[in-house]
Amino acid sequence: MKRRAFLQSAAVAASTVAFPSLLCAADKSGTKRALVGTGEHIYECHHGWGELPSHLKWGETHGVAVDAQGFIYIKNNTGPSGLRHQDCIVVFDPNGKFVRSFGDEYSAYNIHTVGHGIDIRKEGGTEYLYLTHTWANLVTKTTLDGEIVWALSTPWESGVYKDRKEFIPTNVAFHPTDGSFYIADGYGSGHILRFDANGKYLSNFGGRGGADQHGKFSTPHGLWVDTRPGRDPMLCICDRANARLEYFTLDGTYVSTVSGLSYPAHLDIRGDVMVCPDLHARVTLFDKDNRVISHLGYDQAWTDRVLNKGGQGGFVMRTQPKTWEDGRFIHPHDACFDRDGNLFVVEWVSVGRVSKLRKVS
Repeated sequence: MKRRAFLQSAAVAASTVAFPSLLCAADKSGTKRALVGTGEHIYECHHGWGELPSHLKWGETHGVAVDAQGFIYIKNNTGPSGLRHQDCIVVFDPNGKFVRSFGDEYSAYNIHTVGHGIDIRKEGGTEYLYLTHTWANLVTKTTLDGEIVWALSTPWESGVYKDRKEFIPTNVAFHPTDGSFYIADGYGSGHILRFDANGKYLSNFGGRGGADQHGKFSTPHGLWVDTRPGRDPMLCICDRANARLEYFTLDGTYVSTVSGLSYPAHLDIRGDVMVCPDLHARVTLFDKDNRVISHLGYDQAWTDRVLNKGGQGGFVMRTQPKTWEDGRFIHPHDACFDRDGNLFVVEWVSVGRVSKLRKVS
């Protein structure tokens, strides 16, 4: 069975810190690049990173992941006019050279918000992609070349759903020991659903709720199992519209809250540091105690411009690349570390934006 047909059948059946000023550094060509961060966490910004071939065009760049060899995978929304049936996953080598692309089958739904989350897990020595496709109501597990291992859609066994399209998954996180994984139904029911290694439904928790309700969410958009040294492994949820992170045991019992965020989208960890891309124009680094190390690219006046405060409403800047500034972000949607401690940031903007933040200290 062809991948496109397989996916369609599966969908139907399954149913605190100072904010530094920007500095500049010159590269070999003499071009000044902005520096962001503080102390041991300073990065040189390479915006527009990656040599995208002429036959591909960025839509909204939603997800990013790095494999064990250092190859970078970008999950791209293929829906804007003229981009349908274009590959939604693009792979680059560590130097930004295009390697391959795949995933045109996810554009078969004739909708514009298919590309979303992408994460990688090694299983028995082999790495796999876990992909969420929001309005296609799908999660797929594939090889690094895009061959589908399984696809799952609305988990009727959960008792949460009355209609297949109520399941609108945004990101995936992995249990550290037993092979199970968690799906955030961020744009749908607001539940966190757990599945075994083969995609069999196990349990769920959460659902919709306001900032006065711990264990309930308003857009649980991203999630990660926090296994940093000195901490008990816990599931951390980006409760985006409630502007917080919520911690849970691996079985879904509420533990604690990290407040003071703006619009957290997803997470990644390297050593003691956790990164959180914030859709409201900044990328935040936390230490092992979840104290802010730095809000990369942050400036309140810039954020107000991005959010169109004082204007007529709506996120206008995301469609106006000529207004974007080096060392500033518009709408960071995902971020991850590579093996050398560099950061890759992708943004929810109409023509896509991939930035490499090269670690310089």
